Amino acid sequence: MNRGRNILSLSAIQKIMFRLLVIFLLFGCKKLELERTVMVATGSVTNVSYASCSVQGTIIDKGEKGIDQHGFCWAVTQNPTTANNKTQLGSKSSTGSFSDNLTRLSTNTTYYVRAYAQNKDVFFYGDQKSFSTLAYSLPTVTTTSISNITENSAQSGGNVTDDGGTTITTSGVCWNTSQNPTISNDHTNDGSGTGSFTSSLTGLTQKTKYYVRAYATNGAGTAYGNEISFLTLSLPTVTTSPVINTTDNSAQSGGNVTDDGGTTVTARGVCWNTSQNPTITDDHTTDGSGTGNFTSSLTGLTQNITYYVRAYATNSVGTGYGQQVVLRTYNGTVTDFEGNVYYTVNIGSQTWMAENLKTTKYNDGTAIPLVTDNTTWINLTTPGYCWYDNNEANYKNTYGALYNWYTVNIGKLCPTGWHVPTDAEWSTLIDYLGGESVAGGKLKETGTIHWNSPNTGATNETGFTALPGGLRSVAFYDIGYYGRWWSATEQDAASAWIRVLANGNGIVFSSNNGKSAGFSVRCLRD
Repeated sequence: MNRGRNILSLSAIQKIMFRLLVIFLLFGCKKLELERTVMVATGSVTNVSYASCSVQGTIIDKGEKGIDQHGFCWAVTQNPTTANNKTQLGSKSSTGSFSDNLTRLSTNTTYYVRAYAQNKDVFFYGDQKSFSTLAYSLPTVTTTSISNITENSAQSGGNVTDDGGTTITTSGVCWNTSQNPTISNDHTNDGSGTGSFTSSLTGLTQKTKYYVRAYATNGAGTAYGNEISFLTLSLPTVTTSPVINTTDNSAQSGGNVTDDGGTTVTARGVCWNTSQNPTITDDHTTDGSGTGNFTSSLTGLTQNITYYVRAYATNSVGTGYGQQVVLRTYNGTVTDFEGNVYYTVNIGSQTWMAENLKTTKYNDGTAIPLVTDNTTWINLTTPGYCWYDNNEANYKNTYGALYNWYTVNIGKLCPTGWHVPTDAEWSTLIDYLGGESVAGGKLKETGTIHWNSPNTGATNETGFTALPGGLRSVAFYDIGYYGRWWSATEQDAASAWIRVLANGNGIVFSSNNGKSAGFSVRCLRD
């Protein structure tokens, strides 16, 4: 009996539990059915930039209890949830699309995003989308052309046309004497942001080529514009011409402006003074403008004075000067029997002719034989003279005549009160000028108008104006290269002493030569 009661009791309990299970399953399935009715989808990702984008989503089914919250969630890892970054757009009572902007993103980064909808404590997610934010790029900048160039400054600038996606923190120009300058070289800082800017380049060195580039800096780095080069201005470059056509109160010089320094030469000429390194605050000429050669006349000089002369040229930077040359005015003149007039110059205790003798008569009026035949000339043991190359028209006025020593020995060749110097008197001149090694340059006419290049050492600071008249023996030789002058002193029966100057050095040579040779003559006051 008891066993039957137990079996009936177990069956009743099983029935009760079965009924409870059915009820639970019915209610549980109903709940699950309600939760699955919320459906959300992730739409397209658009307007992706360096730090933001736009995202779209759609509520396909809001379920029976509606949407308490919806939006988007994102992360740099896959399958983001609202535990990561999220937006909250609030409740939604109907289905349909929605959108929002994701901000404060990192540049150049891949993100994963999902739309979501929340019903009570349950979150529903849409499918996953991915996108990558843009990477910042270098700015785009161009360099402005160079203007307002001086000897130590210039103006440029630039234009930032694209910031590369992030703020331009600084911009300006950089420069160097080497190509492709950077901000590690000299540079300006001319503000921030995009647009045009102006830059002043200062502290430059004159007559120097510089390379310039505009620059702009943002979060990605520094970009550079196109390179422009320019040359700073400088003083003009000018050379001084040799002094010629000297008299007792005037002379001629000039110069050559070979470089205007980058800007117009507005004035040029020569300046002079009795002190060295004259400037345009001293006596000076004005001989036009621009580059090239010019000729200057120096007037109002005082006789028998040493002047220092320099060419000059002026531009907007200032005045540049050529090398200094020496001018010695003559102290008077002497006239020979024929009426030829010679300038004279004092050198130490002596007074010399500043020109080679060109008389055809002795000082008593006696004619000196003119010899044109070479064979006759070299066999002479009597006086004779000639013109170089037998060409009086070309050579007389500049170089004078060539005389043999027999003409010199007569003793009446120079004007009255003057004589052909002895070898000892030549030595007195040379010693006064510092000796044979340097005296030649002080005696020679400067430049290469009459002396052939290089005319080494020539300063003519004495005013002696020695010219290379050449020589005659079996033929004519050496005009332009050598000047030889007789002394009145014999070396022996066949030869006499001479002094020699050459274009290639500043030395005075002492030598002796056969008496039949034809050389130049300078006269010395008694």
